[in-house]
Amino acid sequence: MTASPPAAPMERRPFDLITMGRVSVDLYPEQLDTALADVATFAKSLGGSATNVAVAAARLGARAAVITKVGDDPFGPYIRRALREFGVDDRYVGTDPALRTPIVFCEIHPPDDFPLLFYREPTAPDMMLSVDELDLEAIRAARVFWTTGTGLSAEPSRTATLAALAARSEARAAAPEAITIHDLDHRPMFWTDERDATTYAREALRHATVAVGNRDEVAVAVGTRDPHAASEALLELGVELAIVKQGPAGVLARTADRVVEVPPVTHLGVVNGLGAGDAFGGALVHALLQHHDLERTLRLANAAGAYVASKLACADDMPRIDDLQALIAPEVRA
Repeated sequence: MTASPPAAPMERRPFDLITMGRVSVDLYPEQLDTALADVATFAKSLGGSATNVAVAAARLGARAAVITKVGDDPFGPYIRRALREFGVDDRYVGTDPALRTPIVFCEIHPPDDFPLLFYREPTAPDMMLSVDELDLEAIRAARVFWTTGTGLSAEPSRTATLAALAARSEARAAAPEAITIHDLDHRPMFWTDERDATTYAREALRHATVAVGNRDEVAVAVGTRDPHAASEALLELGVELAIVKQGPAGVLARTADRVVEVPPVTHLGVVNGLGAGDAFGGALVHALLQHHDLERTLRLANAAGAYVASKLACADDMPRIDDLQALIAPEVRA
């Protein structure tokens, strides 16, 4: 019997992006404007916010990885394979021996109604991430590190997420250009007490350089849905860039010396809005890595969100740069 060749050593070059958080198998109905009970067929896709952001950034050229966990079931190999096919490194995808890989169903009622049904009980493997499973060296070294509010909603993921963020803070003295993005990503059904959501959002933001959220999500952190007041309050918590997504009103971003607002991309139409925020996130990472100015960054991220909202799936439909060129003005093209 011939011995198998030794596995190739993993590359230790720093990642452009490491995300940490939720993963799932998403099942999207192929019949639009149909109640879930009446849907006949579904399209399977890779899902989960942190996972989708990694895919979106990889589509735009970033060397990306995701820290997450799947179940010891047939969907675990599917997720690992899908990540590799999308160009996302799967070395930090762990396996829980008892819990099942989450499944998420949705209904699609364009333009703005996309109810979700999560199968994450009694908890999800990605919520079982622990500090001793983290590669803190890689987290410190990544050019961009991305965390989510969902990762703070229960233990041991909460402690692991905060430990990863603390490691980033420690590393900033040696690498002040490193970017730490906290996506407020608030899902009320994952929290038993909304006050905890505020407490831990503020703790996470203490370590972040960039905050991202929609108007409801920023309100959880700072108590107001007003984009101008919320962005000011986010900067007061210590971030350098606060981004408030406003849906049909576009997006607002604030730094210490500048406020920029850009309108949405509206001419594509909406099929499924669920992946838009993750596409926005991936394009935001791309633009920050490319050192684009703030207006160019926001317009590219808006275009990515609109592009995915015009499609059925999330990860499978994340855009490449060429897909976005026609959606933004020549003077701000990537």
